[in-house]
Amino acid sequence: MEVINNPNENWNRPANIPVFKVDPVLVLVFSILTCGLYLIYWNVKVSEVLNAVAEREIISTPLAIFSGCCLPVHVYFYYLVGKEGLPKVYKITGELQKDQSTLLLVLGFFFPLAAAMIVQGDINRLYK
Repeated sequence: MEVINNPNENWNRPANIPVFKVDPVLVLVFSILTCGLYLIYWNVKVSEVLNAVAEREIISTPLAIFSGCCLPVHVYFYYLVGKEGLPKVYKITGELQKDQSTLLLVLGFFFPLAAAMIVQGDINRLYK
C-alpha cells in the first residue's frame, strides 16, 4: 500500500511549524540593505522552521548565528539545509524529493544570497 501525500491535507503536517513566509526577492533586498545582518536573522528563522518540520534538531541556533559570520560555517549551514532539511519540506508538500545539498553548497560558497532565495522559495511552499 502506497501512501500519497496530498498538500491540501493538514492532518499529516506537524502542528508546530512556525510561520516564516518571506518573498525570496525581499531576502535579497534586506540582505543587501543591512550589509548581510539580515542573513543572520534569516538563518535563525530558517533553522527554527526546518527543525520543526523534521521534528528534531537539524541546525542548532548557535550554528545558525555563527554561520552568518563565518564563510566555512555558512557553507556547512547550506549543506545541512539541502541534505536534511529540504527533503522533509518536500515530503510534507508532496513534491518530488531531491537532494539539493551540492547546489546549495556551491551557491553558498560563491553566491550565498542566491542560495538563501532558493531555500526561502522552497520553505514558502509549506504555507500554501
